[in-house]
Amino acid sequence: MESIPPSASSIVTTKWRGAIEITRFDKPIGTLLLLAPTLWGVVLASEGRPSWTVLSIFVAGAIVMRAAGCIANDLADRDLDGHVARTRLRPLVTGALSVGEAITLLGGLLVLALILVALTNPLTVKLSVIGAGLALVYPFMKRFTHWPQIVLGLAFSWSIPMAFAASQSALPHELWWLFAANVLWTLIYDTQYAMVDREDDLAIGIKSTAILFGDLDVRIIAGLQCLCLLAFWRCGVAFELGRFYYLAIIGVALMFAWHIWLIRSRDTAQCFVAFNQSKWIGLIVLSGLCAHFWFGDNAAL
Repeated sequence: MESIPPSASSIVTTKWRGAIEITRFDKPIGTLLLLAPTLWGVVLASEGRPSWTVLSIFVAGAIVMRAAGCIANDLADRDLDGHVARTRLRPLVTGALSVGEAITLLGGLLVLALILVALTNPLTVKLSVIGAGLALVYPFMKRFTHWPQIVLGLAFSWSIPMAFAASQSALPHELWWLFAANVLWTLIYDTQYAMVDREDDLAIGIKSTAILFGDLDVRIIAGLQCLCLLAFWRCGVAFELGRFYYLAIIGVALMFAWHIWLIRSRDTAQCFVAFNQSKWIGLIVLSGLCAHFWFGDNAAL
């Protein structure tokens, strides 16, 4: 009996679903984790009063670049994802999208990102080249180093100097404390994420900090949390932030403690819960920054 060829409408539906899945628009956690430092930088650089133009450009840019980064990741991992339980149904593995279609979609998103950054200033444009390079290089790092999470941290943090460049046309040295805090935070939550895939990654030869840390993973994550809190504190000192900001950092410390409790037995489901809850940490810090500038002692009337 001959098989019935798929209809044009079903093909379109499959392609549309594949495009949504490869850009992870159906899984917004990564977008939220990238938006967090982006908004921290925009709010801090503008002292809580960003222009609608800068705010819109950076929010749209974060969404676009996260989608582009996901496509680049799937293109790089298309021969590996089928061997990992969590990724075996990704569009390039199932054939929902072809490599050519994915490359075309990636190119379109990068052009859109270029258009957005071109609306800023020359310094921001120059910095965007580094940011795009980090986003495109990151997917290949897991083949060569146990520290791909550091490269992800750099990529996810690069919006902070870009925000200062767009808002102030300058890069004050104080911003690098916030940059360092976000690199450390990214290293923390992405190591928790890597703990979910550790057994599959070991089987196929993929490297990660979760594998590198081994049985010391929970203790090292706790140490990284302390360093992250220190960087957040130094950021507050450098920018002369007030009590609302420090209350937010106390909230982050409590969340960190809770996540250590969740991952203490290395249960993969609990590790994923800790990772997924990291979006609240980004919101807590953002709330502290906004509250400082809007309601603090030196808030503009």
